[in-house]
Amino acid sequence: MQDSTLTGAQKTALRSLGQTLDPALKVGKAGLTPEFFKELELLLNAHELVKLRFLGADRPARAELIAHITKTAGCTMAGAVGHTALFYRQQPDPALRKITFG
Repeated sequence: MQDSTLTGAQKTALRSLGQTLDPALKVGKAGLTPEFFKELELLLNAHELVKLRFLGADRPARAELIAHITKTAGCTMAGAVGHTALFYRQQPDPALRKITFG
């Protein structure tokens, strides 16, 4: 499945799972550095669903950051509330997938 083809029900399921997660990464003054994307890549490969927290970014800045993250990391934003956002990318190896949709 391509990440961009998530249905509304799948995004709802991901947001439900995301409520129990703590933010795994924070985006601060340094912005979106190569180190940030390296860590995000590791987290997406390991967990598929990652919660990020944006520090000090207003709404328009968060929207730009989210668009850049989804394009660069090849993931989908499953939802955003306030200063946090959930990103999902399906593990390419079916044997390693942690999240399945019924």
